[in-house]
Amino acid sequence: MSYRDKINMDRIPQHVAIIMDGNGRWAKQKGKARTFGHQAGAQTVHTIASEAARLGIKYLTLYTFSTENWNRPADEVAALMALLIDSIEEDTFMKNNIRFRIIGNVEKLPKDVLTRLNQCIEHTSKNTGMNLILALSYSSKWELTEATKQIAQEVKENKLEIDSISEKVISAHLTTNFMSDPDFLIRTGGEIRLSNYLLWQCAYTELYFCNTYWPDFNKEELWKAICDYQQRERRFGKTSEQI
Repeated sequence: MSYRDKINMDRIPQHVAIIMDGNGRWAKQKGKARTFGHQAGAQTVHTIASEAARLGIKYLTLYTFSTENWNRPADEVAALMALLIDSIEEDTFMKNNIRFRIIGNVEKLPKDVLTRLNQCIEHTSKNTGMNLILALSYSSKWELTEATKQIAQEVKENKLEIDSISEKVISAHLTTNFMSDPDFLIRTGGEIRLSNYLLWQCAYTELYFCNTYWPDFNKEELWKAICDYQQRERRFGKTSEQI
């Protein structure tokens, strides 16, 4: 029996975040260059995004390129930037009523990449289905630092009282302020860490780690992960009896 048959459609997580890990190791196993793995991983993005939209997931946030990834070899970074342009298929987004968005320090992206991304953002802005968010040149430490600067400036300009700073205020200054916190975070590739990804937002997120490399993460793997999520009891600090 497929895991698809076991999914409770009334308990679909509204926001799923994914750390797409293992492209390079997948390619190395096949005797290929790391860029070959990234190309295969880009195809997986379209497969998983289409299925997530069909399942009724509202937000799918993908850790695509971290601020630390700028330190990778220049040729790999250049290949990843070129892949960003080549792999954006607006037909997939329009067909599945997906709205495309990005978060992160996007000013560091090459001009041609940012232009192409902004075109896709504009063309899909009226879509009302799932939001597909790419975290690009993103890290939680960068995000929280920028939010702190913004809040400090507002205090300095007497637009905000120090005693008024709350969790809600901080969340409003994050790049993710337009969406709910992740219900479920999936990391592929066998590593068990968050790697500076959505640290504030994932305070009560259910975490799922699997050994499958991202290029091999297919619909069945997604269904399996969601079934695992649906077996959990989310208490948010309360007892089982209080829920």
